[in-house]
Amino acid sequence: MALILQIETSTEVCSVALSKNGHLIHCYETSDSNSHTEKLTLLISQCLIDAGYKISQLDAVAVSDGPGSYTSLRIGVATSKGICYATGCPLIIVNSLSTLAYGITKDNIHQNDIIVPMIDARRMEVYMAVLDDSYNIIDPTKAAILDSDSFSFFTGIKNNIHLCGNGAQKWWDIYGTDQFSIHHINTSAKFMTTESYNAYLENRFTDMIDYTPNYFKSPNITKSLKKIL
Repeated sequence: MALILQIETSTEVCSVALSKNGHLIHCYETSDSNSHTEKLTLLISQCLIDAGYKISQLDAVAVSDGPGSYTSLRIGVATSKGICYATGCPLIIVNSLSTLAYGITKDNIHQNDIIVPMIDARRMEVYMAVLDDSYNIIDPTKAAILDSDSFSFFTGIKNNIHLCGNGAQKWWDIYGTDQFSIHHINTSAKFMTTESYNAYLENRFTDMIDYTPNYFKSPNITKSLKKIL
């Protein structure tokens, strides 16, 4: 049996899900701004209670690896590590963008279609990756400036291109055409189920001692303008 707790905190959405043998059991999430520290452990507790499981029964914990918000990712990873250390279960990491792509169901994807999940990276940038119609990454994660040169990959592609995530609208507003389908899907722990279960079956676990999230960009730290007396 594989009972996996899934934690997604790469964006403003704080999301927790529980899956068993590759099937989603429960998912709880909130989009309240800056609520990850306050809400994450509460969502985890509620998810386990409503599903009828104890935290000691977990077989693994899966967490979003990034890209995304520096602070939010740190909260998710720290919480996941704490649970793993306490229970002895292994840690699974899942790319935030590939997870987001699973929010577009197979019913909406045709052969040779392209999936482009995007997460807002502030200003005129997005984090993005390109996946094929089987959710395989064919162009890896990068931080892209919203100009035509960053999206030269799309030149010559004849099939439909699916955009999703909270960065997709920024791109669509500038370059959107009939070739592109925009899906208003945000990050969610429920989309981690397939990748988390596959990683569990293949024993793709992460060394918790050395692991830190893949932020892809340095944190946006604002210096105080106040003089120190």
